Amino acid sequence: MNRHELASIIDHTLLTPEATRQQVDELVAQGLALGVRAVCVAPSFYPLNTYGLIPVTVVGFPSGAHQAEIKAQEAARAVNDGVREIDMVMNLGLAKQADWTGVQAEIETVRKAVPAPCVLRVIIESAALNAPQIVAACWAAEDAGADAIKTSTGFHPAGGATPQAVSLIAKTVHGRLAVKAAGGISTAEQAIALVEAGANVIGTSHAAEILAAVEE
Repeated sequence: MNRHELASIIDHTLLTPEATRQQVDELVAQGLALGVRAVCVAPSFYPLNTYGLIPVTVVGFPSGAHQAEIKAQEAARAVNDGVREIDMVMNLGLAKQADWTGVQAEIETVRKAVPAPCVLRVIIESAALNAPQIVAACWAAEDAGADAIKTSTGFHPAGGATPQAVSLIAKTVHGRLAVKAAGGISTAEQAIALVEAGANVIGTSHAAEILAAVEE
């Protein structure tokens, strides 16, 4: 991939709890200069002028251990504030106990609050799941009407995106849903490997460093 191609699929991200409005404004300016597709910041920063970059935020972040109705309310507020893509964190406890009906139900609840053309991604925290759980989480998200799967929050101690997880997710959704790789992506080599594994979007707080290492 050349620099332009990679930039066009990057969500330029700032989700640290101590982030300030000034840092968010600087993120947007940097994202415009880099030519990324989107900026992803906490919902409390919206409404936000992203100057044509896609506005993305997170819901139920980072634990996912919220009532489905609260996630839905958070998502609805974000959409009202101008957000166009929502990355919601799946309830990992439900996944770990194999309550896939419960997982699907909570995603459906949020989906109702995020009507098309707004995009709903489900963060499954893939590093905390085994292969059968990743597959089941993808199926639940698809059945609930989600548009995409995202690997990770980047905050879970189990880790972030890996090519192996992205490949499994991509094979499971088989083009029906998009795949966003995020969590721990700090080099061009990592980003390109994840794209080659099947990621359509890369979420990273290291866009400048990654793109600086890629040829025009």
